[in-house]
Amino acid sequence: MTRIWSEPFEAEQWNRFELRIEGPQDGNPYKEVVLSAEFQFGHRIIKVDGFYDGEGQYVIRFMPDYIGSWSFITSSSTAQLDGLQGTLICTAPTSADNHGPVKVDQIYHFSYADGTPFYPVGTTAYAWNHQGEKLEQQTLRSLSKAPFNKIRMCVFPKHYDYNAAEPEQFAFAGSLQQGFNWEAFNPDFWRRLETQLDQLQLLGIEADLILFHPYDRWGFSRMAAESDDYYLRYALARLASFRNIWWSLANEYDLLFEKKMTDWDRFFRIIQEHDPYQHLRSIHNWHNPEIHYRSNLHWYDHGKPWVTHASIQHADLNFVTEWRELYRKPIVIDECRYEGNLNHGWGNLTAERMAQCFWEGMAQGGYVTHGETYLHPEGIIWWSHGGELHGSSAEPIAFLRSIMEQGPRLDTSRINFKWDASAGGVEGEYYLIYFGASRPAFRDLTLPEGAKFRIDLIDTWAMSISPLDGEFAGACKVPLPGIPYQALRISKI
Repeated sequence: MTRIWSEPFEAEQWNRFELRIEGPQDGNPYKEVVLSAEFQFGHRIIKVDGFYDGEGQYVIRFMPDYIGSWSFITSSSTAQLDGLQGTLICTAPTSADNHGPVKVDQIYHFSYADGTPFYPVGTTAYAWNHQGEKLEQQTLRSLSKAPFNKIRMCVFPKHYDYNAAEPEQFAFAGSLQQGFNWEAFNPDFWRRLETQLDQLQLLGIEADLILFHPYDRWGFSRMAAESDDYYLRYALARLASFRNIWWSLANEYDLLFEKKMTDWDRFFRIIQEHDPYQHLRSIHNWHNPEIHYRSNLHWYDHGKPWVTHASIQHADLNFVTEWRELYRKPIVIDECRYEGNLNHGWGNLTAERMAQCFWEGMAQGGYVTHGETYLHPEGIIWWSHGGELHGSSAEPIAFLRSIMEQGPRLDTSRINFKWDASAGGVEGEYYLIYFGASRPAFRDLTLPEGAKFRIDLIDTWAMSISPLDGEFAGACKVPLPGIPYQALRISKI
């Protein structure tokens, strides 16, 4: 059939256009009805997959990235949904917060689609979206006051220490008691997830959505290959049009023992082929310091072309420069232990050390993700459940974020700071040097000849900036207070 909508639809650039169409409900519409659409702008054509949303509702979603007039036509295995045509007018963003999706920029960094630099300052709350309305709203309130602009979160619920509650809903139809139907989805779950993604977007937060993980009692980590692929295709059709989505294939992928490296390759290809907008793609590793401190042989190869950036679990941030050189991609230390007092060794960092990890990683031109694991009388721990932040590192991290956003994006510095500093900069123009737990009374620096520099002393824990007297050039002696957590910001005059 041919049906043409006479009136054009309208959507802002990088916002989500949604077309809902009534269609057949008999049989299994999730499996048996194929729906897609082609959107055309000039000679450019973008194909998007549609999906079944229950109760006879079929949905096409599209995120237009060019301002102007787009035409579209649907294609379907059922005549009722096939050949539907219309026009979409894409208008300029009306919100100053709409910069588009985040992409890789300048090899090692990120920016929004409109070119605005993006500095990932992330946090982790794996299962916050499975906790029920009251706690989820508390999490969003906490995020609204925190410095974080990215959150790691899971599609599937989490089964692990301190995580025993049964979630209200699941991605697939069914339950643990009744069994799951691996050929049908639960639209209510997905609508709730979509609401959560929109709530994060309103806060300016990117959702680093974890698609698989090993901490499972429901069977989601042990699905057959056909079900894995089916789930990914459905998630992509529903969620790819959300501009704040990142795809994390797995948390600690190497603990999903039933999946082989070829499976992960296939998952990456599915996402690459069926995400029309090419959102960021990564995969995260397990870390056992006894066997993994100097070895990354168990990591997925971040150098593969479908990996956009390296998502790494490691407690030593001194390797960031090495990993940048190895992969020539953005380096994001998505897990470097957690601030807290948990019994597990990965979960009892001091707040000072968490802030130190951020400075060490970001001063070298990498990026770092926060986590918090303080014991709570009701068992509500930020790392998994969200709720309230109880630690002390968020404010110093916010201070660092403001410094990073005021300056240029950092690359490796040619000035060699052996032993006691993490450093990066823009050669000859700008340097950021962080001394961490070291506490020198002064440092001899060799700055580029033929230029003069001003130097600010930054107390990263007290969150103060003090300009040093005078100008500095060439070989110079820089006074320091002899206390930990100091940094120098050196700017060409």
